Amino acid sequence: MFWVSTAIFVIAYAVICSEKIHKTKVAVFGAALTLICKVLSQHEAFHDIDLGVDWNVVFLLISMMIIVNIMTKTGVFQYVAIKSAKLGRGNPFTIMAIFAVVTAVASAFLDNVTTVLLLAPVTLLIARELEVDPVPYLITEALASNIGGTATLIGDPPNIMIASKAGFDFMDFIVHLAPAIIVIMAVWLLVWKALFGKRLHVREELKARIMAMNERELIKDPALLKKSGVVLGLTILGFMLHGLFHYEPATVALMGAATLLLLSDEEPHHILAEVEWPTIFFFIGLFIIIGGTVKSGLIEWLSQQVILLTGPTKESMFTLSMVMVWFSGIASAIVDNIPFVATMNPLLVELCQKVFGGTDPATLQNPVMLPVWWALALGACLGGNGTAIGASANVIVVGMSEKAGHRISFVRFLKYGTPVMFLTVFLSTIYLWLRYYVLRF
Repeated sequence: MFWVSTAIFVIAYAVICSEKIHKTKVAVFGAALTLICKVLSQHEAFHDIDLGVDWNVVFLLISMMIIVNIMTKTGVFQYVAIKSAKLGRGNPFTIMAIFAVVTAVASAFLDNVTTVLLLAPVTLLIARELEVDPVPYLITEALASNIGGTATLIGDPPNIMIASKAGFDFMDFIVHLAPAIIVIMAVWLLVWKALFGKRLHVREELKARIMAMNERELIKDPALLKKSGVVLGLTILGFMLHGLFHYEPATVALMGAATLLLLSDEEPHHILAEVEWPTIFFFIGLFIIIGGTVKSGLIEWLSQQVILLTGPTKESMFTLSMVMVWFSGIASAIVDNIPFVATMNPLLVELCQKVFGGTDPATLQNPVMLPVWWALALGACLGGNGTAIGASANVIVVGMSEKAGHRISFVRFLKYGTPVMFLTVFLSTIYLWLRYYVLRF
């Protein structure tokens, strides 16, 4: 079974990276092969905590998609975008910076894919009114969404997966990652100002056109906006307190989604139809494929190689942390960060078993092990900025831009994304070193 599961995993990974076939088709077919070849039994695939589908991740994603889909009907996201443009008083770089901050914050508390889906059309509108090239704005938003999404448990799918596997709660991500992201965001915007500050110019009459827009007209359903705002606020509060009340994040999100469905007049059929089911089934298929590699021993073998390379001990995993943040960053730029983290999660659990002799939540969150998990999260999420295929948000932005008649070539995205990836991963390395190995807090 070792070679069967390894072949399924390697071939599926290669085809996903090639983008010749849609990744959801590959993942679901690979999962079906894993079951039909009896690498995993159906019971193991759907019910085993260590080998099967992580339903906490799946239902957290579905629930947040439902909440955002209902909020979309209110027009609030378009309102925020126009308001941001007016706040920038029509200045092209100021608008770019404000859009970047709005995207980053929204991505932290919704998710980065949803955020770019909502803001990209409005960005195209603003760029058209200012008569500027929308591509730098769209790429900036894609990069900002990946940076901002790194700060919280729900901001980026890799974080959801890491939290579920290691038992972290919402506040763990806020405490350990948000400070790094605030600094990284500030440094990145300073670099962006040096790059674009003097290159973007528009005529005064075009600025006046932006200022004349009435953003209030975009609010289509004020009553639903109030309801959804309250529910979203309570859901985020629930994420912050879920560890205290011993609820899984998916339970909190599901309660929020169910409440908003009940309070709104929207037809469930329409809301559920807009859930990104291809993404959901991609996760399900991927979990089953990875579960097969765990059962067959591939992950254990990879774990042994990592131990030999980095020499982690019960006293320190400094080398592993430093290697992990760069390896995750570069690997996630080449392949999608979701399958990468799906592979690394069980590998780190296996490594924890070998070094500490256990895989319970207390052991997985051992202070010596913590920097390794945060290195994986920072590297995977920020590394996604490296290329157009490194993160789902990038793929969405490139697709929407091309549909609007503004093609973003792979090389053009590379020119923006790769320097940002190296900058942010470098800053993450300094942060990990200072916080966990110098200041030790």
